[in-house]
Amino acid sequence: MNAPGALPLYQQIAELLIRDIAAGRLIDGERLPPERDMAAELGIAVGTLRQALKSLTEKGLLDRVQGSGNYIRAKPDAASVYALFRLELVAGGGLPTARILSVDRCIKDPRLPPFGTHAEGHRIRRLRFLSGQVAAVEEIWLDAAHAERLTAADLSESLYLYYRQRLGLWISRAEDSIGQGPLPDWAPPEFPHAPGVPLPLITRVSWAQAGQSVEASFTWYDPETVRYVARLK
Repeated sequence: MNAPGALPLYQQIAELLIRDIAAGRLIDGERLPPERDMAAELGIAVGTLRQALKSLTEKGLLDRVQGSGNYIRAKPDAASVYALFRLELVAGGGLPTARILSVDRCIKDPRLPPFGTHAEGHRIRRLRFLSGQVAAVEEIWLDAAHAERLTAADLSESLYLYYRQRLGLWISRAEDSIGQGPLPDWAPPEFPHAPGVPLPLITRVSWAQAGQSVEASFTWYDPETVRYVARLK
């Protein structure tokens, strides 16, 4: 959980719990295990868990009752770093993490949907995991008008958080198209499908707060491990 660019550990735990609530793995009114038992199960210190639970309490997702325990308060549209991340484990939920494979500035791929104003983009290729399981490969393009140069060392695990904190871009909405496409030849060998195999393909365009399209991406995912979920409220 502590890879370079990773979110703080307590925030990772909070995000994992938020996604479990959204997926219905934790239901409204459910009492969480005692904090020491829960921390031991997660392999973290009790103090780290308490930071995560405090974050959930501040978001209105947890009631902490002294002498009784911690109780889930499920609600729609909970604030989350991964609010626009639509892949979940087949069983539901799962903490998103990623390993960067490459970062390059180059002419935009003509197969991308139109986005941005610059002829070039920063191409970020990643291997995506959910709770440690290999889930997807991603090719993300940020319009070059918003950064002169990007390196792998610059980027945090949540690109949208990086955009907001470092580039002043708040991703306010995204449009996904779901189809099928061959796995690219740059997919790493630990991905459980061979290059060229047709897989579910998500093509996304993302818009920032001023209404400008700033990013486009391709995501090929393993349907045996994860599913695409959009919850309408």
